[in-house]
Amino acid sequence: MDDIVKQAMAKWPNVPHCFGWLGLDERGHWYLRDDLAQALGSFQSGANGAKGSLLQHDKLIEFIHRNYTVDSTGAWYFQNGPQRVFVELAATPFVWRMSSDFKLSAQTGQEAQAQTCYTDQTGRVYFQTSMGFGLLHTMDVAKAAEGLEINLWPLETIETADMPSRFMYTLSPAADHKNRSDLHPSGLKECPDQWASRGLLFLCRGCWCLWLFELATSRGS
Repeated sequence: MDDIVKQAMAKWPNVPHCFGWLGLDERGHWYLRDDLAQALGSFQSGANGAKGSLLQHDKLIEFIHRNYTVDSTGAWYFQNGPQRVFVELAATPFVWRMSSDFKLSAQTGQEAQAQTCYTDQTGRVYFQTSMGFGLLHTMDVAKAAEGLEINLWPLETIETADMPSRFMYTLSPAADHKNRSDLHPSGLKECPDQWASRGLLFLCRGCWCLWLFELATSRGS
């Protein structure tokens, strides 16, 4: 986690969490989900437009990757300065790519040691690793088959519905929190205006405080 993020957490410890505004798809791509996208359905629903807008800002993606972590309940989030932005998962918290020499790396760029390979009822391939559990990118399934042929990893089968409980992750933190009466209907309390002067830029009608201070001052926009 970035030092500037740790400093922000210490300075503003009571910033409300954000739910529903960020998603990770099956190919390791990030999506921003505004009110309209959320109204069209859940991130996992497959409804047209519900995924939101593909995030293509390289610096922001790098920032998310450096500050992507999980809480004690298995809900993954991006520590957005002083604020937790919980992530809607299309499948798993990690999406693996496999190199020509059978090494795995996550969408964050971190390398992981493969431990067990899994397939589900649809034929998709997953790996439990030293970092955690994740889906293998569809472009690398043939490479994984080569590794299985030479017995690089044990192979097990698993039902998709059993994965979150077995590997302790939450597909939709937003769904788990939708009935909390102290939250704004979009999943976040209204943001105090004074935060704007502290390095926070408000997007999505003030419902997601995007921490750009670090990007603007340290690494450029």
